[in-house]
Amino acid sequence: MPLIENIDYLKPRFLFNGHLQTIVPSLFRKVNLLPFERERITTSDGDFLDLDWLRKGNRKLVIISHGLEGNSRRPYMQGMAHQFYTQGYDVLNWNFRGCSEEQNLRPIFYNSGATYDLDTVIAHAQKNYEEINLVGFSLGGNLILKYLGEERQRVTILNKAVAISVPLHLESSCIQISKGQNLIYSNKFLRTLKDKIIRKAASHPSDIDISLLKRVKTLKDFDDVYTGPLHGYDDAHDYYEKCSSLYFLEGIEIPTLILNAVNDPFLSPLCYPKELAQKLEKVYMEFPEQGGHVGFSPRSRGEIYWSEKRAFEFISSDE
Repeated sequence: MPLIENIDYLKPRFLFNGHLQTIVPSLFRKVNLLPFERERITTSDGDFLDLDWLRKGNRKLVIISHGLEGNSRRPYMQGMAHQFYTQGYDVLNWNFRGCSEEQNLRPIFYNSGATYDLDTVIAHAQKNYEEINLVGFSLGGNLILKYLGEERQRVTILNKAVAISVPLHLESSCIQISKGQNLIYSNKFLRTLKDKIIRKAASHPSDIDISLLKRVKTLKDFDDVYTGPLHGYDDAHDYYEKCSSLYFLEGIEIPTLILNAVNDPFLSPLCYPKELAQKLEKVYMEFPEQGGHVGFSPRSRGEIYWSEKRAFEFISSDE
């Protein structure tokens, strides 16, 4: 499909660059707590996933996937859940392995290509619904795009998908977020990831060598030493190449929207594949100039976030 242009997003006047558009909603957005019901399910390898449900007996479901070091209760997750729940959808916000405030059981944790866990969640949910839609943020966006584009038995009730602030090309985006002006983000992620590895090594000392932490100075180092090898990849480069959703877009068979702001400080130029957009039949792409990373704050207090408005419009439309 061609690029969707003439995009109507208007940023708040005081959020004049991508960094402010990223940081302010992350730190200061307040949302009313939703009446989630927690369910724990078991994975095929003996681990668990924690799911947070909003249910009213609707026949349509939206499954929402969070970003790196996020969880089901983050403001951006609750904001998106609120938008769909109040408009007649059941909602499932799920937590990746190790992200629900309790360490998971296996020596592995989550990663950008762990579509086997998303598949488990969809298989668990689908028996109760006539239609399932997917929404993903950042790493979660990469995950749903890879899932949709993989060669697998298709879930016929999957309807549409929206991926927001997606690092379509993982390696170049990892380099981008580790540049000087973006160290505030990468260092924050690195601190929490290192903490998880320390705790994981305490419960799985034979699987995780904590002494290797001294080699980890960047996010790519972390993926080279831990994420890649723990999850069956040779190193960071192998992990990035095999899990970047950019390489799976041509296999997507349901209407899917990719929403990446041009001023997103996390994303590399390869995350805006305009020429590819012209060739894909089912994948729509919108690249607004403003928005930051998982930002898209409304211009006026009391309005819904633009990404939530746009996701609902796309999924609920007849197109």
